[in-house]
Amino acid sequence: MPAPHALILGGTAEAQALATALTTTGIRVTTSLAGRVAKPRTPPGELRIGGFGGAEGLARWMREHHVTALLDATHPFAHRISENAAEAAQSTGTPLIALRRPGWTPTPGDHWHSVHTLAEAAALLPTLGQRIFLTTGRLGLSAFAPQGDERLPDESAPQAPRTLQDLWFLIRSVETPDPPIPTHHQLLLTRGPFTLEGERDLLRAHRIDVLVTKDSGGPATAAKLTAARELGLPVVVVRRPDPPVGVRTAPDVQTVLALLSPAAADTCP
Repeated sequence: MPAPHALILGGTAEAQALATALTTTGIRVTTSLAGRVAKPRTPPGELRIGGFGGAEGLARWMREHHVTALLDATHPFAHRISENAAEAAQSTGTPLIALRRPGWTPTPGDHWHSVHTLAEAAALLPTLGQRIFLTTGRLGLSAFAPQGDERLPDESAPQAPRTLQDLWFLIRSVETPDPPIPTHHQLLLTRGPFTLEGERDLLRAHRIDVLVTKDSGGPATAAKLTAARELGLPVVVVRRPDPPVGVRTAPDVQTVLALLSPAAADTCP
């Protein structure tokens, strides 16, 4: 009988930690990365890069490689991958656990505006400020690019409402985004974690008056929220999608290990 084989759908710090923990238990571990980042952090165990070809392709790969547990540790906003994982797990009869770090919650002093989509965030921005710190990643930036029928700034009508064309964006991303992106912008290519002091300095140096973020959760990029609170800035928060119906979720690596095997959880540092 083949040894237990866990397939981790990765791309997050939690996926890296999960692969590290599982490899110490003697379980065969394969981490799959989508390949969207040129130089990803390499997790322990086996590695594959690239898509599977939808739910059917994922199920086929799982059968061919005798996967006994499917662990979805993708980004909380990788909804399509999570849907494919749920479908593939059901069709193959493979246990599936989704590792989802808890989302952020507002604290006293926060000025959060909660929205469901990037498009809703973009529509709200002209009412909140003019210099935007955009930290939603490199995908979906077209939502913040001016639309074809949007007016250009009219110097003869200074009281006219602002539009996206009037705004300036500081865009932080790990990789260079593809167009279309906001007209007036500066790219900041870097990877977290970020410090509170660094985030404070960044907001002040660029005279940011609005922060936009996805509710990714976790400590690596949470310092920007504290810095925005200290400076009294409004924050537009895009809510994360719900996990697929019926999928077991876990907030951390140790809970995943406990669901797989109580003995494995005891090995988690």
